Amino acid sequence: MRMVLLYLVTACLALVCCTTPKEKIPPAMPMEEASGKVILYQLLPRLFGNKQTANTPFGTMEENGTGKFADINDAALTAFQQLGITHVWYTGVIEHAVLTDYTRFGIPLDDADVVKGRAGSPYAIKDYYDVNPDLATDVTKRMQEFEELVARTHRHGLQVVIDFVPNHVARAYHSDVKPAGIKDLGADDDKTVVFSPSNNFYYLPGQSFQVPDGYTPLGKNTFPTLDGKFEETPAKVTGNDQFTAHPGANEWFETVKLNYGVDIQQGKSKHFEPVPDTWNKMRDILVFWAGKNVDGFRCDMAEMVPVEFWAWVIPQVKALRPGILFIAEIYNPDQYQGYIETGKFDFLYDKVLLYDTLRALTTAPDRSTAEIANVQARLNGINHHMLHFIENHDEQRAASRFFAGDPWRAIPAMVVSATIDKGPIMIYFGQESGEPALGAEGFQGEDGRTTIFDYWGVPEHQKWMNGGLFDGGLLSPEQKQLHRLYTDLLNLAGRSPALYAGEYLDITGANVTAGNFGTNVHAFLRFAAEERLLIITSFNAAAPMPATIQIPAEAFTKMGLDPAKGYIARDMLWHETEVGIDETGKFALTLKPFSAYIFKIK
Repeated sequence: MRMVLLYLVTACLALVCCTTPKEKIPPAMPMEEASGKVILYQLLPRLFGNKQTANTPFGTMEENGTGKFADINDAALTAFQQLGITHVWYTGVIEHAVLTDYTRFGIPLDDADVVKGRAGSPYAIKDYYDVNPDLATDVTKRMQEFEELVARTHRHGLQVVIDFVPNHVARAYHSDVKPAGIKDLGADDDKTVVFSPSNNFYYLPGQSFQVPDGYTPLGKNTFPTLDGKFEETPAKVTGNDQFTAHPGANEWFETVKLNYGVDIQQGKSKHFEPVPDTWNKMRDILVFWAGKNVDGFRCDMAEMVPVEFWAWVIPQVKALRPGILFIAEIYNPDQYQGYIETGKFDFLYDKVLLYDTLRALTTAPDRSTAEIANVQARLNGINHHMLHFIENHDEQRAASRFFAGDPWRAIPAMVVSATIDKGPIMIYFGQESGEPALGAEGFQGEDGRTTIFDYWGVPEHQKWMNGGLFDGGLLSPEQKQLHRLYTDLLNLAGRSPALYAGEYLDITGANVTAGNFGTNVHAFLRFAAEERLLIITSFNAAAPMPATIQIPAEAFTKMGLDPAKGYIARDMLWHETEVGIDETGKFALTLKPFSAYIFKIK
């Protein structure tokens, strides 16, 4: 009945959108007042639940294993709750191109010449209405197993986020299980023209697609469909806007660009009246997954899709599922405001500003912590919409030799990310165990990232997984300490009124100017009602160093405290340090290399 209702409402919305001005779409529902910070845990089910340890480069699913929906069991979900998680982002759920044979289940065999790695990219969608068969214990019941995972997650008080990939699809896209009345992408396209507002794809008439020169997706291994050819005439434009029939191996050649009514080659001119067919098809897909009771979408490369589409579609989905979240992967800070105010996104990636700044402070000794205040000033007014992280599937692991080289060295960056704003914080599975992403997995190669293209086991995460007990039983004492630190930090970030709803005040500049500490130390205040927190992080790589911290008199006043009185502050992160703040607002502290403190002022 729920799906019938969703489609009836969607049909009504479609009539409204096609016969009346677009401003008549439902207004976007505002986010509810925060009662806690969103704490997001990203995982790939294919990697997360895999217990096999062979890790053969370019290994098959049989050799290297794969996690299943069922592996994310009650023990895992309980562990997420204990860690402080509120939302779980299940990455790679929707069916994408893979090099495992499922033809006996009626799923066509993919062409190895346009698939990256054996396991394929989770962002080369093969069927928007199906789930990845790799993740099912019983392939014939794969959607049911996903629905059971959603229900299981909800029973543990957690919310479900999945990917929505709107910009591109796999070259061999075809839906085998689309609902009745839904037409496949490209089914009615005019392939004789490069661009038409009513087409779903862009075409290169008179040209045939050519596999990139020298492309070796499986190393020295073979596959039945691996022959250096892929039949596509006329060639479609690649997912990253490359108008060539012969893209390079470093392009997104395994995907094709979707057409939202933007004529890219003619100055990106917009053709949005009438509503482009792609808009309607994408809305139907979002409604379908909303009907599966997911609680949010992480929208891949959202800025490559016109903001007008988001302004049109997000209010419609929210009208059906109030409170459903939309998170934009976006890298252009100049577009942030538009994708929040016009596009109606709840949260945006803050990779280019805060992540890049914190990474630089962690790896480059000549950088200044004053850059953090500059980021905050630039984001003023939209800070609470920014999603912070120091790891995700695109970025190098913090513990890898390409980044911090040691999970402890990344703690100051993690603490700042988790505490500086009201907005959400995300961690990537294995981060809390110090996973360094060692080894060349196959297509991914050794680059400090955990592969998204290969079948693989994630060793340090597997120690925490402990054969499905998810109790950290195989972690070293140091790893257990790291896990406890993440648990304390994330629970504090999610439940502290000062952190999820309080004011922010930087005191770094005043202390550096006064000569109290150098430009490798950062300090700021977060406060709400009776809770006042002082967060101090040190990015010094050398020996422990003495510092003086002074809270300016005006800061005491803003926090509702008497600047002429002395106070006690206790560290809530390590629970080992207590300091006395004198009547001038000062106290002394010895800062270990790459250390962090969250002091509660009383």
